[in-house]
Parts: sequence; structure tokens; C-alpha cells
Amino acid sequence: MLIVRYAVGDVCHYGELGADDAGIARFEGDPFTGLRPTGLVDQIADVLVLSPVERPRIFGFAYNYASHIDETDRDVPEIPVCFMKPSTAVVGPGDAIVYPADGELIHFEGELVVVIGKEARHVKASEAHEYILGYTCGNDVSDRIVQRKESKFGTLLIGKGQDTFAPLGPVIATELDPSALSLTTRVNGAVMQSATTADLLLAVPDLVGYLSRHLTLLPGDVIMTGTPSGVGPIHPGDEVEVEIEGIGVLRNPVVAEGV
Repeated sequence: MLIVRYAVGDVCHYGELGADDAGIARFEGDPFTGLRPTGLVDQIADVLVLSPVERPRIFGFAYNYASHIDETDRDVPEIPVCFMKPSTAVVGPGDAIVYPADGELIHFEGELVVVIGKEARHVKASEAHEYILGYTCGNDVSDRIVQRKESKFGTLLIGKGQDTFAPLGPVIATELDPSALSLTTRVNGAVMQSATTADLLLAVPDLVGYLSRHLTLLPGDVIMTGTPSGVGPIHPGDEVEVEIEGIGVLRNPVVAEGV
């Protein structure tokens, strides 16, 4: 199932996206407490597609692809390197990534994103799939200058957490095997990242197991699983696309702050 969150006028709904974007079968409720068919169908051209989850807690994993570790000239971490982004960083498909007025070096990072479906604590990796609702595309936008200055003192917030720095979408794909999905990131149509999730150092079940061993995961939480090599700068006027097999394409323009 491809679950889409969308607005018709001022009203938000969840629905199931049909084959070839033929239409959206509207539901009552939400995927975390229960979806109920309404019998109504909305046309994709008549709705505004939103981020799959409204203001989730966002957990990120850094240096989870060997290729990205190599391009940053770092050692393989002794333990998983985690960070969080504020829920206010989330935007949806088609929404703008705002390039900060004082930004100097803003990077894209295409990633597979896990959407948690129910409360999880002390979950074994072998049972992680029972707690996952599905998967979506994500872009871990990063201000490298700020990030590097923060990291020197063991912190990481503004470099990763500014408004619009966490595009998510376009759908939540359920019943998807995340072990070997192709991931492609394009800037203005040019391929910048091309990888497979088979190259993750810690696979999805391990990430869920690790986080839930230390804290409680809640329905609607999202986990950004890491980015492969090929990250690079973006500028106002650019368009970034993150495409993941079985999910679709997350597309966002870049605009200058205040424009």
C-alpha cells in the first residue's frame, strides 16, 4: 500500500494512492490508530500532497554508509552516531527548502526513512518489522559550516535542524523490503547519488533495535537511516529529487530566505 497524506481545501486526509497515480482512495482516521475506507476517491491533481507524517520526532544516523565515511575521511564509528532534527524542520513534496540568508554551504543528503507504526521499546532486530509502518524518502539538508563548528564541541542542532531541512515524502510505502532498495538523488536532473540500501552498515532492523534499547519510539516517529556518498551543495534555484525504489520521488525546489 502507498499511503498518502493530503489536503482537500483546509481538510487533511489519509488515503491510498492508486496504480499510475490514478486516484487516492480516501480513508477516515490515520495509519497509527486505524484507517477506515470512505468509498470516496480524490484525484491527485485536485489535492495538495503533504509530508507523510505531521511534525514527527526525527532520529538521524550519521556515517551509516562506508562510501560516505570514505568521502568525509572519517573512521568507522565505534557506536552508531545519532542526532535529532526538530519536528519543525519537516516539509512535504513540492515544498521549498529555504536557503538561509547567512548560509554558506548547504548540502543535500538523500536517505531512506523509516516510519514507526507503534510504540517500541527493547525491540529485537528480528522483530523490528512488527513496529514499522512503512518507508518514505527523505532529504537530510545540512548547513556544513554550522555543523562543523557545532561538532567540534560535541553538539549538533542548528546545522541539521533549521526550518525546511527535513523534506519527507511523497508516500509511506508499506510491506516493502528495505534491505536492497535503489536510492538516487538528483540536482537539476543530474545524478549525484546512486546507491542501494544493501550498503547500509547498520540495516533498518538494527537501527530500530538500537534506538528502542535506549528510548521509547512512538507512532509517527521517523528514522533517517543515513546517506551514501555523493552529497554536495545546493543553491537557490535548484531542484532536488530523492528517488527510492518502491516509494517514488521526493522533489523540492530550493529558494533563498525572504524570497
